[in-house]
Amino acid sequence: AEGILMQKVMQRAAAGNLKWVSALFPTNAYAQDARMSLREYENFVYNACMPDLNDPIGYWRGVEAKQAKIIDWLKGKKLVHIIGRDTDLHLSIENRRFMNSCCKHNIPDGEIYTAPVEESVNGVVSFSYPAIYNGRELDGVRLWFENGRVVKAEAQRNTDFLLAALDTDAGARYLGEFAIGTNYGIDRFTGQILFDEKIGGSFHLALGNSYPQTGGVNKSAIHWDLICDLRSGGSITVDDELLYQNGKFMLE
Repeated sequence: AEGILMQKVMQRAAAGNLKWVSALFPTNAYAQDARMSLREYENFVYNACMPDLNDPIGYWRGVEAKQAKIIDWLKGKKLVHIIGRDTDLHLSIENRRFMNSCCKHNIPDGEIYTAPVEESVNGVVSFSYPAIYNGRELDGVRLWFENGRVVKAEAQRNTDFLLAALDTDAGARYLGEFAIGTNYGIDRFTGQILFDEKIGGSFHLALGNSYPQTGGVNKSAIHWDLICDLRSGGSITVDDELLYQNGKFMLE
């Protein structure tokens, strides 16, 4: 039932028939999860969302324009190679569409995302931050891919939960999303995916269901975002051209 509901939601969103905005109000509980005081967390949220600027709408339109340039550069390209700590991953974005996420559905925002060609993913990826799903937290998640499918998985704790999630259905072992975070106002992990997937200097992958508007066709009852930080060393090349190094875009 959960998988059917997810399919309907994503199909309506892709068709433009579903409107929503997700935001998070800073509370003591969220601050505690992020290991901050409430005042620190409030400042963090404002720094991520930019509502106190003289022209916050203009700011986010500027983000949209910058991301559009990156997406234009990616059009027509095929092969992505990601290098990082304990990470060496290849995937194809051929004929896939990157989406420009710029504060129209999420507040805060700042990412570009697509769906990898389902059977193109090969290599290994190690995720920098705890992977949180359905209230469970896993540290040190590492995945090995062959022809798109996760063939080996490990975590420092809750490995049984990870393996069970991967066995949810046939699509759970394939990627539904590849994305790069662009919000450098989000400078740390908080345990809230609304913020964490947009960390400037990171990329994330999602196991399971893909967004139809990207051209992805993977179907699953899960969509689990896992985040990898490249700020301390790492790169993303596309068709052997350097796109991203040490958490920064290298385009002129």
